[in-house]
Amino acid sequence: MGTGKRIQTTPIVNGRPASPANVASGSLHARNLRKSQLGGVIFGCKNSTMKECLSKQLFGLPAHHFSYVKNIDPGLPLFLFNYSDRTLHGIFEAACPGQMNINPYGWTTDGSDRTLYPAQVQIRVRLQCQPLPESQFRPIIADNYYSEHHFWFELDHAQTNKVMSLLASLAVALGTSSSQNTVKWRTKFQAIPSRNIREESEEFPPLALEAENLSQSSQRSDSTDVASSLDGENQPLKAQSDVKEVQQLEKDLIYMKLKALALKDDINSEHQAAAEGIPVINGLQSEEKYYQKEPEMSGVNNPSVIEDISSKDKGHRGEPLDAEDNCAQTPGSSSEYQSLISRLIKEVEELKTFKTEHTHKMALLEQKLTRVETEIQLLNRRLQLESESNSSTVLEDGNFTESFDEPLLDTEESIFLLGGYDGETWLSAFDSYYPSHNLLKYRTPMNCIRSYASVAQLNGELYVIGGGNGQVWYDSVESYNPDKEQWTLCPSLCQRKGSLAGASANDKIFAMGGGNGVECYSNVEMLDLDVGRWINTRSMLQKRFALAAVELNGVIYATGGFDGNDYLESAERFDPREHSWTKISSMSTRRGCHSLVVLNEKLYALGGFDGKAMVSTVEIFDPRLGSWMPGEAMNYSRGYSAAAVVNETIYVIGGVKDGYNIVDAIENFKEGQGWQETDGSVIGKRCFLSAITLSPHTV
Repeated sequence: MGTGKRIQTTPIVNGRPASPANVASGSLHARNLRKSQLGGVIFGCKNSTMKECLSKQLFGLPAHHFSYVKNIDPGLPLFLFNYSDRTLHGIFEAACPGQMNINPYGWTTDGSDRTLYPAQVQIRVRLQCQPLPESQFRPIIADNYYSEHHFWFELDHAQTNKVMSLLASLAVALGTSSSQNTVKWRTKFQAIPSRNIREESEEFPPLALEAENLSQSSQRSDSTDVASSLDGENQPLKAQSDVKEVQQLEKDLIYMKLKALALKDDINSEHQAAAEGIPVINGLQSEEKYYQKEPEMSGVNNPSVIEDISSKDKGHRGEPLDAEDNCAQTPGSSSEYQSLISRLIKEVEELKTFKTEHTHKMALLEQKLTRVETEIQLLNRRLQLESESNSSTVLEDGNFTESFDEPLLDTEESIFLLGGYDGETWLSAFDSYYPSHNLLKYRTPMNCIRSYASVAQLNGELYVIGGGNGQVWYDSVESYNPDKEQWTLCPSLCQRKGSLAGASANDKIFAMGGGNGVECYSNVEMLDLDVGRWINTRSMLQKRFALAAVELNGVIYATGGFDGNDYLESAERFDPREHSWTKISSMSTRRGCHSLVVLNEKLYALGGFDGKAMVSTVEIFDPRLGSWMPGEAMNYSRGYSAAAVVNETIYVIGGVKDGYNIVDAIENFKEGQGWQETDGSVIGKRCFLSAITLSPHTV
């Protein structure tokens, strides 16, 4: 058929696949939000270190977390998570920018050793609240979890606002019996002057395959729980959290209103008694007691409610109310109290509706902002590449004239490139590369950023399956119609996964293997367009994460990958008519993160990772002989690349060559001519992308 495609994989750390969420920043422990996206940060502690955190007004994390701690500015909301009892404390705020080694000897036994937590920030208390158990705040930051007990510490603005709102509903009132202790505790946390301390750090490189060193640093820390990875489940904020918050708000409002009215009743009774000649005992003292402190309205900012209470109070604290005003404004029957309560409940409902609408609008604005930023980045990239690919000629008069005219392009001779990473940005880009002209044509981007995805074709349309956005895995699928130049959302997979393989056979699309950053899969899902959903079908013989697969003559071949323990040299085939997987001869080299294409009725396994390093070797499988044979090696060792076949020529594009550097050279191979290099500047640096060609009869 002369078609092939790339099955994407994840980076390798200590011989194991690492989370793609961390490739961009060089940290395996960060969500890597930009400074403008960072709404708050959670710091970790244990019972043994929490006292020092609070008494020294200093929070700290291991060095590899400085990638985002450095983005902390004074005033940014902070929280403290106690691993010992898994509770969240707050609300704190930064009293200085995030720095390295504010206290180089913090949290050590006697101050003689260097701290294990040098990524530090000075803090102060914004609002003292009762601690939140994990069961209450977990739904809010569900997107940050990658396993049952591990989550990223970076919060976006929406998450921060929700956590602060939940904590504020449990604010410790100063008028309670614990007020003295509260005042003392708050006094300890007055802001201290920010010291000018040099940041002892270096910028992390854009690709993090050196994360082995970071992992070793993490192992030296006694707070390994702060490690992070991809989330296996994204859960929305549970409805009961909103219900509890609103119920608490209603109770606070009603309590405050009734307390104010009861106070007026008492004062009016005393004034009335005095007018009738009845002695008043400790009247002034009682009044001072009531007006000594304002009742605290935890989490309430509704101007109409506050104004309504204030208008009835009339006057400042400590000022006695006019007797006539009090008599006129004090409800005289239980029905009036009931009316007041009903009005308060109505106002609470209005406040809840306003809050819901506001949250929804904020979410929409954040989505639009993210999309606009992505489009701007894509536009800048296109302009740069166009300026490099379009040549100009200088005339004698000094003017420029374009010497490049776009030729008539044949879709059958193009390679479709989808998503990936360019060293700075995760991409939703969708482009056509024309090897014969070394030309890149930009097409309508996908609906979302997508890397580590698989791609297949069916009935003239392209299907992009699973993958991730550098932070979370997807179960989503979308298809592209070349005639309409339009993307359409399709039925979702049964589970989220990336680094999987995709192929079509027997009018069905098959999604094979992959994983979620924690588990490796052997299962296979099948999309039947007549049924309209993905169905679990016969699993492969082995778990295969970061595998490669391709279809040839109606049969699907799956090769290599990672089974959770080792990289594999094994291969197997699936015939949909037989509905079973069968083992075939193994390759001579273990491979994951490799490419697999079909050329002249043979399978070519290209490059990849063998468990120790990227390789340039090539192996060829002839189904008629049932065995693998060595092929001519590529010029570059590379994995995470894309490969496809056009005009009986294999093209290998992008990828990573040594764990740090993205390959910007394109190699092509034709039988009898060997491997040749093509200028890759038209595409630029790109890895973790997918590639496919359309069969002539489907165009």
